[in-house]
Amino acid sequence: MDEYNRFVDWDKMDVTVQSQDAKELTCTEFQELKQLARQGYWAKNHSLRAKVYHKLISNIPCRTVTPDANVYRDIVVKIVGKRNSSSLPLPEFVDNSLVPTYCLNAEGIGAVRKIILCIANQFPDISFCPALPSVIALLLHYSKDEAECFEQVCRILACNDPSRRLIDQTFLAFESSCMTFGDLVNKYCQAAHKLMVAVSEDVLEVYSDWQRWLFGELPMVYIARVFDVFLVEGYKVLYRVALALLKFFHKVRAGQPMESDSIQQDVRAFVRDIAKSVSPERLLEKAFAIRLFSRKEIQLLQMANEKALQQKGITVKQKRLVLLLNYCFSMFCIVFLRQNVHLAVHAENFKSEIVSVKEMRDIWSWIPERFALCQPLLLFTTLEHGCSLSRFYSHSEGHEPTLLLIKTTAKEVCGAYLSTDWSERRRGGNKLSFFGTGECFVFRLQPEVERYEWVIIKHPELATTGSEPENHASPASSTLSSGSVPADPSDRLSPFLSARHFNLPSKTASMFMAGSSECIIIGGGDGQALYLDADLNHGRTSHCNTFNNQPLCSESFQISVLEVWGFRD
Repeated sequence: MDEYNRFVDWDKMDVTVQSQDAKELTCTEFQELKQLARQGYWAKNHSLRAKVYHKLISNIPCRTVTPDANVYRDIVVKIVGKRNSSSLPLPEFVDNSLVPTYCLNAEGIGAVRKIILCIANQFPDISFCPALPSVIALLLHYSKDEAECFEQVCRILACNDPSRRLIDQTFLAFESSCMTFGDLVNKYCQAAHKLMVAVSEDVLEVYSDWQRWLFGELPMVYIARVFDVFLVEGYKVLYRVALALLKFFHKVRAGQPMESDSIQQDVRAFVRDIAKSVSPERLLEKAFAIRLFSRKEIQLLQMANEKALQQKGITVKQKRLVLLLNYCFSMFCIVFLRQNVHLAVHAENFKSEIVSVKEMRDIWSWIPERFALCQPLLLFTTLEHGCSLSRFYSHSEGHEPTLLLIKTTAKEVCGAYLSTDWSERRRGGNKLSFFGTGECFVFRLQPEVERYEWVIIKHPELATTGSEPENHASPASSTLSSGSVPADPSDRLSPFLSARHFNLPSKTASMFMAGSSECIIIGGGDGQALYLDADLNHGRTSHCNTFNNQPLCSESFQISVLEVWGFRD
């Protein structure tokens, strides 16, 4: 069809979607490029897409010494020799079982392996990069020869712009991206997340597939459309599309029996056969309809997750040792490691007078992934330490985050995940002032399970600078909504993150919790606010009916047991 057809098996391609209308791309402005990419301006013209890819990739800022096409020509014979390219062994940083062909011909399939081996030779610092085979296979469609494809992939790998993340190349980066995706699912796909928690023993094992859905399971025409936008907008696009896939999976499969014994396999099968239910255009439309955090905010969340993994000693070096010990069992070892890390609530050493092991595991599935690495540690219980607010503070301070559990005399069970150390309450002096972040949430376990999203996150239109909330809002919600919220939301730290972790001004953090010698207030979740008196015997709730949620518990209640849990490494 054109000069970029050397590696393509056109008999396997749907040529009816290809247009040969002459098109040119003359714009250079980012916003215009972004719109054209999202609209699929070059999606139906093979030659134009190849030229656009070449232009976009050539503009990626790279390390001074980045391997080019001439390097490939120099080393390929030396590395590959006379071996059959279709049976070349792959380096251990890619998943040998996941090398998509994307309608490539025999020469193209062999070229994928040759290019991977040459990249391994030139990038010895790559320790884990499962997306690489897919990227190479895709770019071969739009390359004149192997050397050109090699050069384009090298430029993507060698990007040295710290604000522009492209492809994960270490186990630490990959694993933290899985945790970050889990955090995003927890916030943006709650119905799907609830399903995953219900049918999977280890939900993060399912979410660890998120890159595989894109770079492995998605059909060629879909991943090409995603890649169009990815080259313009960057890594955030991948999160968007993966979230959209999960939303569609839940919409299509909700209420239906599982097709296999594994939800992980069911999601993979759905993505492979996505053409039966969703078009590429509809998938992207759904992805960009998600009001996701900014690139900077997601980077901060990723940093926090990487830091948590490093503190746990989960590093690339460990991953590589596992692979070297026994490559055949590498993926088993990864899964085993992840299960031991993330199933932190063990029945044999967990005891609570309020919740069961299963209920605690349900709560653990809601908390940020970086803290799900930890085990629960009982800090305070009224049964042992008495009903003293001062003792509550003394046992809770110095721990961040904490989990508050309450059982009422009416057998109701509710609680809150609190992101910030209670010692922060002293910043306001004797004045009751709010602190905390939007990672905080309140929940109910009995009589039925319900997690309440923070009102400013779920309803950002209420977080207007200097405006008063409506009269029916709770006092806690009033304090939240009238707090210091910058006019430009892109300039403030995401409510996901604790400002103190990044040495940012406290005014950039959102407010959620408050404490004094007289009371504790935890408020804001979908209009829910929780008040505890100084004697820790009585409490009350305030409920804003705006969002039609059931109240957290009785409007006024007596506390039977109260527990505070910390997070132990």
